[in-house]
Amino acid sequence: MIRPLEIGVFIHSTGIEDPFESLKAIGEWGFRCTQMGVVPPEFYTDENAEKIVAGMAETGVESVGFFVGFPGESYASMDDVENTVGFVFPEKLQERMDIMRASIEFAAKCQQPGILVHMGFLPADASDPIHKQMHTALGQCADWCKEKRMFIGLETGQEQAGHLAAFLESLGRDNVYVNFDPANLILYGKDDPVGAFRSIGNHVISCHAKDGIWPTEEGQLGSEMPLGEGQVDFAEWINALKALRFKGPIVIEREAGDERKKDIFQARDLLEKLIWG
Repeated sequence: MIRPLEIGVFIHSTGIEDPFESLKAIGEWGFRCTQMGVVPPEFYTDENAEKIVAGMAETGVESVGFFVGFPGESYASMDDVENTVGFVFPEKLQERMDIMRASIEFAAKCQQPGILVHMGFLPADASDPIHKQMHTALGQCADWCKEKRMFIGLETGQEQAGHLAAFLESLGRDNVYVNFDPANLILYGKDDPVGAFRSIGNHVISCHAKDGIWPTEEGQLGSEMPLGEGQVDFAEWINALKALRFKGPIVIEREAGDERKKDIFQARDLLEKLIWG
């Protein structure tokens, strides 16, 4: 059973490519919580599902969500994100919906509580055809998850918190939540993480712990940093989580750098100090 504010590590943040070896390392490092996923659709076999369930039992590491990525997505630059990520592209929509359906089926076999995904840049205008397309697509994904008694969590970053909250509420589903990443709001130049959490915290089911600095040029992404070395005010952010009585997990995500284990332990030590004193 995961405790409130349990600190975990995202499966791909270890720097270990093999997900089963990564899961083993997370357990050996003393963590009990992870998020699985971001594997190609050909990984979705019954054998791999059984190996994931067995791996969680053997390591004592519980997964709090299965992250879905799509072939061809890139987060290398703002242009790459705009042109490759999510449910924005009519010509890619059917393929990605098929992958979502397969991901939900596989995650259910892996005993996952929910699906996590980046939906892409959501147009501000609700009458925009792409907004309507994303609304329909995410509603369908939520319904598929509901059939499996699972949630779907949309990760923050590519829109302001208030815009995301309005979108969630417009879907009218009770199993749609937010995977809150404070650094993404900075990296995409969108919002203040602390204020954003205070406004959207009642929709949040899980959090990433990641740090970064604001973009220095219009249209560019900011830079990810080791936790505590960027511009996320983690002390105030943790205070905001506590004030809203957030009970979910905090999963360390480190997407850059050559010293992943060192950075993860640095993040854990800072978070433990801020949470528990």
